Amino acid sequence: MSDEMRYVGYGPDNLVPVGPIGYGLMNLTWTPEETPDAQAFKSIQTFLTSGNRFLNAGEFYGTGPDRTYSNLQLLSRFFDKFPEYLKEGKCFLSVKGAAILKEGRIIGVNGSEDHLRRSVKIINEKLGGKKKMDLFQMARVDKNIEIEKVMETLKTLKFEGCFSHIGLSEVSALTIERAHKVHPISAVEIEYSPWSLDIEKNGVLETCERLGIPIIAYSPLGRGMLTGTLRSPSDIPKGDIRHDLDRFKPENFAQNLKIVEKLKLISDSKPCTITQLCISWILNQSKLIIPIPGSRRPEGVQESIESIHVKLSGDELSMVRKVVDEAEIKGGRYNDHMQAGLEG
Repeated sequence: MSDEMRYVGYGPDNLVPVGPIGYGLMNLTWTPEETPDAQAFKSIQTFLTSGNRFLNAGEFYGTGPDRTYSNLQLLSRFFDKFPEYLKEGKCFLSVKGAAILKEGRIIGVNGSEDHLRRSVKIINEKLGGKKKMDLFQMARVDKNIEIEKVMETLKTLKFEGCFSHIGLSEVSALTIERAHKVHPISAVEIEYSPWSLDIEKNGVLETCERLGIPIIAYSPLGRGMLTGTLRSPSDIPKGDIRHDLDRFKPENFAQNLKIVEKLKLISDSKPCTITQLCISWILNQSKLIIPIPGSRRPEGVQESIESIHVKLSGDELSMVRKVVDEAEIKGGRYNDHMQAGLEG
């Protein structure tokens, strides 16, 4: 199941094959120091040459007012240097937008027609006119505007040729139902990993499976915690956003390491890495789920790609399930301020 082709879109005539996994590009630019082009380009190439096609970018994936559009500008330079990936079927590009920015920081989201048009225009301009985004998603739900009205705007923008598919991000099951009635949803992006099982409990997974909507699972490795490379908060670079997140706080870190240690026992017995165990396990939870790990290094990207070929037996899947169900994770997925924008 883990190596089966996955699709984005709505069917049966509008499904696009993108591969079992995707590649999240946030960490290439939304970090204290941007990844050098040579390294970033090699990472993207490593992913795309594997036969996987789904790239996940963001209008606002940069730190500070001078770097707001760094993610899109990086992609523009990449496609300038490697135009072969512009050919049909080589790359499927998803971009999140519609955020409200102040001094380069996100302070909210705006689902008005004017703001959505401006966001879409900026994204396509920053991409340099070479690669148009295939899938557009509002980064979060604007709770001040009915989702039906937002979807009508997105439907209009789609028909105008601004993008080909409409997606949602961090939404509730009810919002998915309401939005899907206006226009078919091609993908729902939401956090899912062995230490973030919310979609199994809040109806999102069930709703997406019933409606046939692909799920883009971001942070499938718990923002790096589930790779086994972090042993204390001091391992996280200064200025990294994870210092602001509850689960990485010193008072929670040791408790949250326990799930890593238990998963490592299982991965060592395979043998495979914890990264590969986690991604393979996610792929086995539903044929609609596409995890999007986001390493900055080509070697890390290759490690994730090889997860596709890690076969987990029924007993091994049950062992992982027992660990994740019994894990006592301390802290919310974000922090009190950021949690308010989830499950819109």
